Amino acid sequence: MTRITFRRLDGLLLLDKPGGMSSNAALQIARRLFRAEKGGHTGSLDPLATGLLPLCFGEATKIAGLLLGSAKAYDAEVVLGQTTDTDDADGTVLRERPVPPISAETLEAALAPLRGRIRQRAPIYSALKQGGEPLYVKARRGDAIEAPEREVEVHAIEVLAQQPTRLTLRVTCGSGTYIRSLARDLGETLGCGAHIAGLRRLWVDPFRDAPMVTLDTLRAMAAQGDEAGMERLLLPLADGLAHYPRVTLDAEQAARFCVGQRQRGEGWPAGLVVVYGPEDAIQGLGQVDDSGLLASQRRFNL
Repeated sequence: MTRITFRRLDGLLLLDKPGGMSSNAALQIARRLFRAEKGGHTGSLDPLATGLLPLCFGEATKIAGLLLGSAKAYDAEVVLGQTTDTDDADGTVLRERPVPPISAETLEAALAPLRGRIRQRAPIYSALKQGGEPLYVKARRGDAIEAPEREVEVHAIEVLAQQPTRLTLRVTCGSGTYIRSLARDLGETLGCGAHIAGLRRLWVDPFRDAPMVTLDTLRAMAAQGDEAGMERLLLPLADGLAHYPRVTLDAEQAARFCVGQRQRGEGWPAGLVVVYGPEDAIQGLGQVDDSGLLASQRRFNL
């Protein structure tokens, strides 16, 4: 086997994750194809799911947590009449129930409580940790699990298609929302049970319109030795922060920011800001308090 020589590489890749693969497996394949020393992803997609998985290489891993907390949108295929242990089609069917006739009005009434700021119980097969161990590890071991509830934000649920035993939903939500849990809870409200049969992530803020890249495309380019072409697929770290306000510093201010000195300016917006220096060079993340005092939060070594 040829030994890979890894290298310093900074940037963001908008990967179109294939189904049947974990997010970490997809990350590691992409990282090896790029020969990137350091990489991370911005929140797991279930193996069954496809679609946008932003990957961070090098210094871009420093903003992975911010992207994890961004709004997201999904298209979900929901099968009615069956409940599974994983709340999706990869699991074992636990119960089957007849599906009653469901009018558009009945469906809307069942969806209404799932919108907005809601309490949601995570699937027992999930990456959430209890006692330092992911729930799915405990579930596979056969441990008794009380999945935690947490508050999440569901901005919108739109019915794209409705058949007697299958629904297609478009869900826009905040971080931490489980679409599998939405399908499970919808099925219980309808009295027949439900699970996810297909799931595709459409976008993650701030990447709503940018094209995605498949692993097959990366493999083909790597096989051709087109490393320069692969690098052109990477987005700069700054693109992942485009939805945050910015503060621009002169050379002297930028030097103080880089050594962690606090400083005050006029007209700087309060809250988390992206800090730029001369020649529009991104410096890092800062926090501006209500008095206009800027404190360094994270430096980028680009």
